[in-house]
Amino acid sequence: MLHRPNRRPQFFYTTAPLPCPYLAGRTERKIVTELTGPEAEALHDRLSRAGFRRSHNIAYSPVCPGCNACIPIRIIAGQFEPNRAQRKLQRFNADIAGFEMPARATAEQFALFQRYQQARHGEGDMAAMGFYDYRAMVEDTPITTGMVEFRDAKDRLVGACLTDWLSDGLSAVYSFYEPDAVRRSLGSWAILWLVARAQALGLPYVYLGYWVPESRKMSYKSRFRPSEILIGGLWRVLEDQLPTEPAEMIPASS
Repeated sequence: MLHRPNRRPQFFYTTAPLPCPYLAGRTERKIVTELTGPEAEALHDRLSRAGFRRSHNIAYSPVCPGCNACIPIRIIAGQFEPNRAQRKLQRFNADIAGFEMPARATAEQFALFQRYQQARHGEGDMAAMGFYDYRAMVEDTPITTGMVEFRDAKDRLVGACLTDWLSDGLSAVYSFYEPDAVRRSLGSWAILWLVARAQALGLPYVYLGYWVPESRKMSYKSRFRPSEILIGGLWRVLEDQLPTEPAEMIPASS
């Protein structure tokens, strides 16, 4: 008889309530689990398809009482074609190139990260991060991860995106960019680069994390069409009107 070793049970925990980082006056809670061991990569794949995100060696998903404002969203890379504004952005940033680097923190990245945090999120927790905190964010990963660096024609680092490689796509974990280069819209540019890279690799999706329609800072994610949102356990194409009734809770499709 073939002996199958028992798998270690996967434990999930709920965090204590904290102020919501996206919507004022609301409370945030998350369900979290550890990504560790030989099954970490496969587990991360499954959880990503179920709407989870990764931070360090933790996968998490919001379970906020009385609120479902955070909606998982992914771009359908194989069908994506840039719209007029996105094509204009591609032409404007034709001098920028993306480079896939190992998940290794550098002083150059950290200096850009600090400028970005101070300019865009000066009151947030990440603005107080030191280099060792930043290095942990980049390097403390049990799965296939890399840092995409964006450099201009003079080889200056103008943006970066910590990216997970999934079996069915690329997942943008965290991006930051030169805050003074407003006209370049480098956050959107990074997404366009990831979509093009997914297309070149034959990967169907680019995962953007959570779309929060009520948050101005997070609403931009819906501009990349076609995309899918996870509602009631089902990935469905994002239309201009959100569904008013959630689908029956069933396991998320791949």
